[in-house]
Amino acid sequence: MSPPAKVPADVNKPIELEAWKSDVDPKSAPTPTPLPPDQRVGYALVGLGHLTLEELLPAFGQCKKSKPVALVSGSPEKLKKVAQQYDIKPESCYSYADYDKLKDNPEVKVIYIVLPNSMHAEYTIRGAKAGKHILCEKPMANSAKECEQMIDACKKANVKLMIAYRIQYEPYNREVRQMIRDNKYGKVKYIQAQNSQSSANPDHWRHKKALAGGGALPDIGLYCLNTARFLLGTEPTEVFGYSYSTPGNPLFKEIEEVMSWQMRFPDGIIVDNITHYNTHDSRFYRVNAERGWIHINNAYAYKGQQLQTSYAEGPAKMENHITLSSKNQFAAEMDHFSECILANKDPHTPGEEGLQDQRIMEAIYQSAREGRPVKLAPVQGTDVFRGPEPKEA
Repeated sequence: MSPPAKVPADVNKPIELEAWKSDVDPKSAPTPTPLPPDQRVGYALVGLGHLTLEELLPAFGQCKKSKPVALVSGSPEKLKKVAQQYDIKPESCYSYADYDKLKDNPEVKVIYIVLPNSMHAEYTIRGAKAGKHILCEKPMANSAKECEQMIDACKKANVKLMIAYRIQYEPYNREVRQMIRDNKYGKVKYIQAQNSQSSANPDHWRHKKALAGGGALPDIGLYCLNTARFLLGTEPTEVFGYSYSTPGNPLFKEIEEVMSWQMRFPDGIIVDNITHYNTHDSRFYRVNAERGWIHINNAYAYKGQQLQTSYAEGPAKMENHITLSSKNQFAAEMDHFSECILANKDPHTPGEEGLQDQRIMEAIYQSAREGRPVKLAPVQGTDVFRGPEPKEA
């Protein structure tokens, strides 16, 4: 017989099983502690496109505090099929014309907006007026003015607003941030970051400036920008951008194909970024410090992160590959927001975080148009635009 397990009365505390591994191997993670279904926070997902169907709805299977309870779509056929797949009540399926009726659904605590960028502001503001907390995909909106309106609407309605920066909840990226904050390899001197992919279908909303707000920069380049700010904790003081689109390519009639830009941070740190919509998939960054470097391949991907470090030890050059327990990024971010609602806390990535990114992107576009560096308003302090740290699972 195995020794009896320790079973805490608190549903949030894990069951403690008997030890079976020695200290030679990595420790096992705590046993999962999902809340009973009737205690989880209910989400309405607005938009049934790639992200919702391929990532978000499946991620609820790994959530501990969150559950899908409503859907909003312009396609009745999709609504019916997806509702059956995820046991969503027919009366909790809404068209866009019926969106405001979410206010009458007590199961819905959060509206998760997964729509084209130009629609974020409208549906956030309407959702806040319906009395629901808002989780909004990035980029937050198409302009800083829209971001400010979203923040104001949520404050006025006394609801929480969180922007879905999944990287800030992902274990590998959080590990790198901790290394930087601990000065593991001395002070950071510069960072190189790239997020590129090959796009297609010129009729897709991402290739329409009115819907997307821009091209590679706000869609995937934003990961480079936001992650650098997240890692360092400080804010850039100057940006210098360059953009290009291949003449005659129908994909890039309205949006930029590539954006390359530098950000100058306090203490002389330079972050060199490039994002491209017409190259083979490449998503990495390298943090170069005084005594070593930290590199993540697949840094911005949904999964498959690979963390490597390098430093000198006497005559030897050490290169380490670090493996961490994987975690679904979407489940982690949704459960963080649910925890904020259950415990009445501010989210780690609030609207102010999205607003700051939008201001920086607008400065990068200005720099690319004018061919000169653009200075940013100085910001004092560390993690100024972020809320409390997420609770580690």
